[in-house]
Amino acid sequence: MLPGFVVAVAAGAASGEWMWRVTSYHVDPERFHVNTGVVFRKRLALRRERIRSVDLTADPVLRMLGVVTVRVGTGEHAGTEGTVTLWPVRQESADALRGTLLAHAARPDGPGAEDAGDGMLARVDRRWIRFAPLSFLSPTLGGAAAGGTLQVADWFGMQVRVVETVGSWFGVAPALLVSAALAVGLLLVGGVATVAIWVEYWWNHTLDRRPDGTLQVQRGLLTTRSISLEESRLRGVEVVEPLAARLAGGARVDAVATGLATSEEDKTDSRTLLPVAPKEVADRVAADVLREPSTPPTAAQLTPHPPAARGRRLRRAFGTVLAAEAVLVVLGLLLTPVLLHVAWISALVLVPLAVLLALDAYRALGHTLTGIYLVARSGTVRRATVALQRRAVVGWTVRQSVLQRRAGLITVVATTAAGRGAYAVRDAAQQDGLTLADAAVPGLLRPFLVGADLPERVLPPG
Repeated sequence: MLPGFVVAVAAGAASGEWMWRVTSYHVDPERFHVNTGVVFRKRLALRRERIRSVDLTADPVLRMLGVVTVRVGTGEHAGTEGTVTLWPVRQESADALRGTLLAHAARPDGPGAEDAGDGMLARVDRRWIRFAPLSFLSPTLGGAAAGGTLQVADWFGMQVRVVETVGSWFGVAPALLVSAALAVGLLLVGGVATVAIWVEYWWNHTLDRRPDGTLQVQRGLLTTRSISLEESRLRGVEVVEPLAARLAGGARVDAVATGLATSEEDKTDSRTLLPVAPKEVADRVAADVLREPSTPPTAAQLTPHPPAARGRRLRRAFGTVLAAEAVLVVLGLLLTPVLLHVAWISALVLVPLAVLLALDAYRALGHTLTGIYLVARSGTVRRATVALQRRAVVGWTVRQSVLQRRAGLITVVATTAAGRGAYAVRDAAQQDGLTLADAAVPGLLRPFLVGADLPERVLPPG
């Protein structure tokens, strides 16, 4: 095994040396030029004002060699110029290149821009590791580990023997033992795996505001990552509370910005500013990022939505459970009566759970305008509170189904070039939703409204 490892390392080193020799780059006042390739020579020229991010990544081997991988992103969603990758680049050269390419970054305007100084905004607290096992990955990884163990035992013809032998030790039925083993796998193996992933991913995490007008996230234990985001591209933040983490009082902070990475994986990776941390810490960091330290927009008092929105969620919950139970009943009538017992037993569990989730989803609904931000919250499995700059809203989509119209509800969606591209205020009272959209961006929606009873706006002189 050792010779194979040596060969792999040698091959990687040779590949890196080859790429270093056939790749060159230089920066002029207007463009970033990259030349690479041997048989097919490739030349790229990116305009410097289009460059949105410069990220540095180093796995353990690259760290030993003192080099990194540089990814230069333009925020394009199509074509071959979305991301340019250079490797290997010496650490000091990569830092200098990032500083040069992001030198055009401008400090944001707005309240507090001149008061909030540079420096560290957040550092990971090792006590936050308690949120790691609450990830949805825990049961997934645990189930995979338990299933894999049983499969390996089956390959050697030992699965039944092992289950029966251990079951006889404890005086339990084999089926019960298998269920207990799977539960242990879900809880223990999944928890350990997610803790290990968290440590590798978020160890040594820091969030800094740099003098060059960027927010910089640094993190990683074995593979280090340094991500830069121009503050001038920031349009807001999103405080996300996954269900399990929320029950433990946790939330994470994502950036709402233009020009993020093109791939979905890199986009999610690049927009997270703070891992799951206590909710009050997340709100404080969100406020610091927005330069609103005294009044966190994501903690503002929200306008609740009418009871009709609660009814919609309860009906959806009951409909989902009813559909699942109907499938079990039909299969039970056609195949085996055992499924009929499964149907009524599962209904005893699913109906109360669906009601709790529906009521929780209703309590999450809310919206308001605070300062320069539109704040909206929704969701239960993934509760998200977005604080979006009102100037970033470029359009509105108004949705109203037949059932919503009968209930007097409306969904208004703010369209923006930042973040996920659209943020919805779901099932608001019709008058409240239209008034919110008109007040958030005066004059944008009003010309398209016919017969809507909106308050007259008094424009300031001049």
